[in-house]
Amino acid sequence: MKIAVDDLSGPEIAAFLAGHVRQMQSISPPESKHALDLDALRRPGVTFWSVRDGDTVLGCGAIKRLDEGHAELKSMRTSPARKRSGIASFLLGHILTEATRMGFTRLSLETGTAEFFLPARKLYEKFGFTSCEPFADYRPDPHSTFMTKAL
Repeated sequence: MKIAVDDLSGPEIAAFLAGHVRQMQSISPPESKHALDLDALRRPGVTFWSVRDGDTVLGCGAIKRLDEGHAELKSMRTSPARKRSGIASFLLGHILTEATRMGFTRLSLETGTAEFFLPARKLYEKFGFTSCEPFADYRPDPHSTFMTKAL
């Protein structure tokens, strides 16, 4: 397994992310879907990583700069076939290290409140994220949980 910054140019990562967006659309109401599409992930201020085993994409995650010291965790996903195999923990640890190296002092995230998102919320809690108020452009939403971690 290898984690690397991904330029989002390969068809396999495009297909992996399209699956992520489709899944989020099937779970969350349209006004509560905050997953970034491929074009949004290519914008300046976003760093995107993929986890691969050879050419197979096993997972991905990104950070989006909000301001000088604050970034948002985005697009965390593990291949459905590899859930609960440690990939998300491996990747989140890497992203936290890189966010610190990049000079961020806080990392925040939005995730869902539905039962589907419970493993994600537990993972974030395990890594020290705690509940917080909506940040950046988010507004209170019964379908969203907001979490943050000082780095």
